[in-house]
Amino acid sequence: MQSLQNTVKPRENIPETLIRHTQTAAKVMHPAAAKWYDRRDFVFIEFLVEDSKDVNVNFEKSKFGFSCLSGADNMKYSNEIDLFESIDQDGSKHRRTDRSILCCLRKVMSGKSWPRLTKDKAKLNWLSVDFNNWKDWEDDSDEDLSNYDRFSEMMGNMGGEDDLPDLDGADDESADSDDEKMPDLE
Repeated sequence: MQSLQNTVKPRENIPETLIRHTQTAAKVMHPAAAKWYDRRDFVFIEFLVEDSKDVNVNFEKSKFGFSCLSGADNMKYSNEIDLFESIDQDGSKHRRTDRSILCCLRKVMSGKSWPRLTKDKAKLNWLSVDFNNWKDWEDDSDEDLSNYDRFSEMMGNMGGEDDLPDLDGADDESADSDDEKMPDLE
């Protein structure tokens, strides 16, 4: 019986093109999944990359670039976007968390709505609208915002459960003053 060491020869049966492909696959950059939403003065883009490192964000006047490494296998991500409108490079920022990188792009023309993030109308499969944060801010008025602030303050001033009235006995079938006998239907 032949020994196993003599029958298996490393890399002998593997085509050289497959070896090169496997070695270069680790170096290929993939686009990171991202969500975006629009506000009066800013456009926000969140790149959904967990455990990111070596994050590089490049703010240009009409272009935006993002790249990073992720995970133990150092998967490389890279995105580049030709923006719908110009941004203020100095007023734009980004913040990294364990689960994503949030980029805040300051608009040059504050108060102008962006119907899309990209200059071209092309659909990017890695980019979607963040409907959880989307707000139709064009219809907002200062009065609506002040009403919201007052509502938030009122909710903050409300007490906890100890301040709720005693609801024991609410299911009693006792007669209320407005419980009158209904006339019979004819």
